[in-house]
Amino acid sequence: MNRFILISAIVLLLSQSIFANEKQEEENNQTRFESLSKLTQVIGTVEKYYVDDIKLQEIVDKALKGLMQELDAHSTYLDKKSSKEMSIQTQGEFGGLGITVGMRDGALTVIAPIDGTPAYKAGVKAGDIILKIDDHSTLNMTLDEAVSLMRGKPKTPISLTLVREGKNKPLKIDIVRDIIKIQSVFSKTIENEDLLYVRISSFDRKVTTNLKKAIKENPKTKGIILDLRNNPGGLLTQAIGVVDLFVDEGIIVSQKGRNSEEEEKFNATIAETITDVPLVVLVNGGSASASEIVSGALQDHKRAVVIGEKTFGKGSVQAILPITQDRSENIKITIAKYYLPSGRTIQATGITPDVISHEGEVVAEKNAEFKLKEADLKKHLEVELDKENGVNKKSEEKEEDSKILTEEDIAKDNQLNTSIGILKSLIIMK
Repeated sequence: MNRFILISAIVLLLSQSIFANEKQEEENNQTRFESLSKLTQVIGTVEKYYVDDIKLQEIVDKALKGLMQELDAHSTYLDKKSSKEMSIQTQGEFGGLGITVGMRDGALTVIAPIDGTPAYKAGVKAGDIILKIDDHSTLNMTLDEAVSLMRGKPKTPISLTLVREGKNKPLKIDIVRDIIKIQSVFSKTIENEDLLYVRISSFDRKVTTNLKKAIKENPKTKGIILDLRNNPGGLLTQAIGVVDLFVDEGIIVSQKGRNSEEEEKFNATIAETITDVPLVVLVNGGSASASEIVSGALQDHKRAVVIGEKTFGKGSVQAILPITQDRSENIKITIAKYYLPSGRTIQATGITPDVISHEGEVVAEKNAEFKLKEADLKKHLEVELDKENGVNKKSEEKEEDSKILTEEDIAKDNQLNTSIGILKSLIIMK
């Protein structure tokens, strides 16, 4: 009897659950139908009553653009023209300025100029807000529209009107487009020190290989400075590969979409780790995406000290999905976010450095030229002075070597100078 009552109760609960699910599904379908009816009603009303004669296809295209633009700054609708331009960008050479842009608080903002490009040479800086591209206002302009305007034939001129923090009025900068060629990795040793400085300007497909080569070419290195300032990002695989060179185990980054059960994790492997020397990482407001994954992962693993200024905060993943059979029209849509080993997200928060250091020249000690030195004393040993002159001569010879960072280079870069001091401390502690 008790078993019969128990079975009856279970059947009743299952029936109620199924009924509730069916009712919920019915309500969801009704809501979907009402929403689609509303959209159809608006499109029909615009087509019939709008002051200008707009064809249905144009109305739908505008609706799609507005929808994607309202989702987030990186999602967009790509019509036939935009899809073709994106294909050209990813498959062949094109003329451009060499800057990465994004939307910040609704304003078209420079994430970073890429080293050696026309924009970099013209003086465009990370954080600049672009008001106008030639005579086109960027107000309500999408990212893809802005990129399309800035791209063009090599050797053609373009002007950007910028707002820069600390400046009272907008700046107009004239730039000549060119083919963008990027040296993604270059390295230098630091004068009179067993330290290696490595600059990564963007994460292209050769970054991990070139970084590994630079480290192996300097086997006596006691510490490494990894400079990711103004690095707008690039390939996720290369960001993972860079971290893997320094971290032997654990999660590097994870990717979570709408369904939390579909989380994808990327782990470090001991086989790829090539060095355990002390490490510092330089970042600033122009460090974004892959740069933030690298600096954040190394920070979470306590593998590096991060120095500089807070990063941009771009930690989302976009995919290009076709909406027509011939793939001539597509949508670029955010499908996931990146999460660091500690579980924190990069999106809109960025990476906060362990040590805050601002850009600019190193502040020289006041009245240093008036201080009495041993060389100023009458009884200074001439032999010692000759030795010192010999050292200075050697230093001058070293300065001609482009692979060495000199004291003059360091004096122009306060953040780099701070990094060297902290790296020396880490070496001593080790």
